Amino acid sequence: MPQSTAPVNPSPPIAHTPGRTRTGTESANVQPPHKADTFPVAILGFQPISLLTIVGLTGQVPPFGYMNSSNSKPPLSLESLRKNADRPIVIFPECTTSNGRGLLRFAKVFRQEVPAKGYQVFVMCVRYDPPASMTPTPTLSIPCSTFNPLPHLFSLASSIVPPTISIRLLAPSESPSSPLFIVSEIITHSAFQDDQLAEVSAVLISQLGKLKRIGMGWEDKARFLNFYRDKRKL
Repeated sequence: MPQSTAPVNPSPPIAHTPGRTRTGTESANVQPPHKADTFPVAILGFQPISLLTIVGLTGQVPPFGYMNSSNSKPPLSLESLRKNADRPIVIFPECTTSNGRGLLRFAKVFRQEVPAKGYQVFVMCVRYDPPASMTPTPTLSIPCSTFNPLPHLFSLASSIVPPTISIRLLAPSESPSSPLFIVSEIITHSAFQDDQLAEVSAVLISQLGKLKRIGMGWEDKARFLNFYRDKRKL
């Protein structure tokens, strides 16, 4: 659940590439994020909802209608969820979907220093191919106006050529929860000290998936969706 916060400055260029040698070969064209277009908005907590509700909210942005709901409960912290969980917790720090051509600015959902202590962090990147004439992309950047996301799922199921997905997992020895992890090799800017894990994860995923960090966040997408929906009403 969001509230206004101060802007965040971009991190300096990357000097360390996890999972690769430092000989200068096979290096990814990873760039630091551009200047943010909007002020980042804080994520106050999380609400437990059903899997079917989550699927129906694909492509939407926080607070997903729960801020103004009379039945909404106080948001839960990630730490309280982690302590009571009996299974792994999957976090999507972008807080929404994109067109898959770049990495959105990560929200400060962890509020955790690095190396993370008391639990393991697994960094994974899922990348989809861009759409082609015969193959739609699995990404759903704009939610469907009705029965979301069923129209998109139907287009994928009826595609002549199945879409491809690239999944990469960072080695546990290079994870932010590894006791040998050196934060200064990834980030040095003091602006990220309040959530080192979020910024470190963004850098690692950008390198892992060879994704450009575009600097915009879910707040920018919320403005775009408002503009898009207003135009469709005309």
